[in-house]
Amino acid sequence: MRPQQLDAFLAVAQTRHFTQAAEFLGVTQPSLSKQIHALETELGAPLLTRTRGRIELTDAGQTLLPHARRITAAHAAARADVDDVLAVRAGHLRLGATPSLCSWLIAPLLTRYLEAHPGVRVTLTEDGSGPLADRLAAGDLDLAFTIGETPAGAAGLASQPLLAEALVVASAAHLPPLTRQAYIGLPQLREQAFVLPAHGYDLRDLTITTCEKAGFTPRTGVDGGATDAVASLVEAGLGIALLPAMIAAEHPGLRATPLAPPGASRTIALAARKDAPLTKAAAAFAAVLEAHLTDLHAWGRLPEGMRSV
Repeated sequence: MRPQQLDAFLAVAQTRHFTQAAEFLGVTQPSLSKQIHALETELGAPLLTRTRGRIELTDAGQTLLPHARRITAAHAAARADVDDVLAVRAGHLRLGATPSLCSWLIAPLLTRYLEAHPGVRVTLTEDGSGPLADRLAAGDLDLAFTIGETPAGAAGLASQPLLAEALVVASAAHLPPLTRQAYIGLPQLREQAFVLPAHGYDLRDLTITTCEKAGFTPRTGVDGGATDAVASLVEAGLGIALLPAMIAAEHPGLRATPLAPPGASRTIALAARKDAPLTKAAAAFAAVLEAHLTDLHAWGRLPEGMRSV
């Protein structure tokens, strides 16, 4: 049964008049009669009969009537729901992000996004770049903020670099400074004990890689913990750490010493699948992200140590 056939049947059932029903639907009377006839042929039973110049429903028509109303109502609701999704008045955004990004970037960004699209439901997943890339490739996420332009497990993913964030050497503010100079070279950290993030955290891999490029493997003082835990352990004097400048600035008990040029940084990127177009909700989020970063840069509100790429 086609929607047009049910619409024709319901219009005649409501008006009990072919001409009025045709005018209501905005079709010609022969076209209306053709739709009714096609519906009767498909069902194998007459639905309407003329009695003393008035259109009446047959028993089959009476039986069909409530079903036709439910079907057309469901069709209209489905169309309205799809229209809402296409207009980003509804939908579901599945977003992934590394934990260190959620406070300064994700929270204000989602606030701006949901102000523009309040009907969209958002699910936020926090994890390291590797697991997020795996979930994105599996179709469990629509978009993911990752560290590095090509996160581990990134087969089939496209990654757009957004920001570069400088790393600094964090040490306890109550202890003597590591150097009297404005900068410190990585080789000077060779004998220092490091507080390393837990396995699976992007910052752990970045710390080890950065030190190895300088010719040494970091000596571990304390091993394990999330980024905030690492900062707290360094504040307590249990070692030093390479931290994003923004995170170091949030901890008053830390002394942040810039690395000597060329320094070190981490890249914040937005990853998506190559083999699937973005949903309307995800595309709208990407547009809000672009506007948000443009405004932060124009207003000079990028966090300390952060620059656009």
